[in-house]
Amino acid sequence: MPKLKTYRVFISHAWKYDTEYYKLDKMLKDAPNFSCHNYSVPQHDPLGTTTKKELEQALRRQISPTHIVVILSGMYVAHSEWIQKEIDIATGMGKPIIGIKPWGQERIPQAVRNVAKEITGWNTSSVVNAIRKHAL
Repeated sequence: MPKLKTYRVFISHAWKYDTEYYKLDKMLKDAPNFSCHNYSVPQHDPLGTTTKKELEQALRRQISPTHIVVILSGMYVAHSEWIQKEIDIATGMGKPIIGIKPWGQERIPQAVRNVAKEITGWNTSSVVNAIRKHAL
């Protein structure tokens, strides 16, 4: 079997709702015939910044080497300054963005719909296929 490409992924999420983040991280790590490196900033491993400017610079460094940005698209996105900042950084760098609609959710925030190359459901094959299709 040929060696798999390792996709560099940044998962944008709100720490307040990090259960979905950890489920998605596990789902991607357990996906068959798929390899990725997670460049995200989970609550258990913060960037250690003290000012908003430092945090923005650190997020730029995290997103810069990635192939794609994945946004957990709960409605809380519409009220998160930092998820919007991650969207702005990713689009400014020309990074493709995919949105993932959480289980049972009908609506996706406009901020995500405006920039996403694709919106997927909460399904391993759908998410992996979207990453493969849109990653740089």
